[in-house]
Amino acid sequence: MRFMRCLASCLAVLACAVLEARAQSALSPQWEELTAPDFVQAIHQAQGVCILPFGIIEKHGPHLPLGTDLLDVRFAVTNAVKQEYAVVFPAYYFGQIFEARQQPGTLAYSLSTQLVLLQETVSEMARNGCAKIVIVNGHGGNDSLLPLFAQSQLASARDYVVYVFGLPNDNVPGRPGKRNPDDMHAGESETSDMLIARPDLVHMDRAGSQSGADQHRLALPDSGYTGIWWYARFPNHYAGNGAAATKELGEFDQKEWPRQIVEALRAIKADTQSLKLQQQFYQDALHPLDTHQ
Repeated sequence: MRFMRCLASCLAVLACAVLEARAQSALSPQWEELTAPDFVQAIHQAQGVCILPFGIIEKHGPHLPLGTDLLDVRFAVTNAVKQEYAVVFPAYYFGQIFEARQQPGTLAYSLSTQLVLLQETVSEMARNGCAKIVIVNGHGGNDSLLPLFAQSQLASARDYVVYVFGLPNDNVPGRPGKRNPDDMHAGESETSDMLIARPDLVHMDRAGSQSGADQHRLALPDSGYTGIWWYARFPNHYAGNGAAATKELGEFDQKEWPRQIVEALRAIKADTQSLKLQQQFYQDALHPLDTHQ
């Protein structure tokens, strides 16, 4: 009798564990889809790791949607968190896109708004338990903004860490070859990727209605820089040839990008040093004259 009671008790504990595991695995990774009680559980399951997919609203040639970068990065992140769970922040597109202000539909917020809004967003994420905030960039125009923002986290003490994961490395073995060298914006790669992420929003019949060729309207040395460089080269806000897109290239990219994000998430979850070093840095910065020379 005692054995049977013990067995029944063990089975009950096992059943509860199975139900709890199922409940956890069923949690949506999308912040906005979680109930408040589920959100608490999700943060624990994610080990405090939250992702902010960072897109933009801008023209993408004559054939792709304005939200291409936002849709694309969220598609990649959504596939990544199926393999390595993390909580995913809602759609965020308040980045740097001054170079496309002349194009219809572009949303270009002031630099001060971009920085303040991003700081308040990550601060609120941290207040809600996100100890490790991973900004996954989906827009080339943020390549300077986001490292600057990450660096600014050292200006005052934080109890969380901001990580920036840049655009995916596309120089990987097995990637299908491209037919157009000027593949920088709404061209062969981005169009191929959207053929997988949101084929319903791709208008391939319009891809050739505008030129994506480099206009070469500036003659500056390689080390020189001016903000008008992009407009000088690509006034149509189109760089490349979207008509060259293939599903083969899109399928490869839409598997490779999530793989790279998963790799980063696992390294970030295992990272025990960044916060410790941050805290030590904040203390040292309070007394710079005491820093060993």
